[in-house]
Amino acid sequence: MWSQILKKFSAFPAQEKVVRLLLKRGFQVASDGKVVSGTIGIPHTKIAKEVGVDRRVVDATTEVILGDEALKKVFRNIETIAFLRNVAPEIGLGVIEISPKDAKEVGLLSEIASIVADHKIGIRQAVCDDPFFTEDAKLTIVTDVPIPGDLVEEVKKLSGVKSVTVY
Repeated sequence: MWSQILKKFSAFPAQEKVVRLLLKRGFQVASDGKVVSGTIGIPHTKIAKEVGVDRRVVDATTEVILGDEALKKVFRNIETIAFLRNVAPEIGLGVIEISPKDAKEVGLLSEIASIVADHKIGIRQAVCDDPFFTEDAKLTIVTDVPIPGDLVEEVKKLSGVKSVTVY
């Protein structure tokens, strides 16, 4: 599906940069063409600066999105989530970040969730980077308690795991 969205912008690389940022951040496009997160507006100039394009490119991108029914459905309904990775240690939660050998391979999340459950640890959040947007996609799991060393060792032994980082 992402490739179909990006294909609509293949002749316009600057607009594709904008679309990639909107998708990565979960920003919506409101009916008036403004980029928003919920009801909070994100200035087009700030988006343009982040991706290295002119503000008018952002304007043109939102016009294209609103002019296409399929794109409009995606960008009117996408949502941002509160990702706990960086604050979890501060509030007593555990974080384990896994770099897979192949992020497109099926089943790694399931295997890791089983190991966490076997240790009687609750999972608060599991976030997988989409390998379509991120070259070095990771799986981040936030748990109820800090991650014990023996759990890390079990995860490292899984065939699909390239590396493990604990926060």
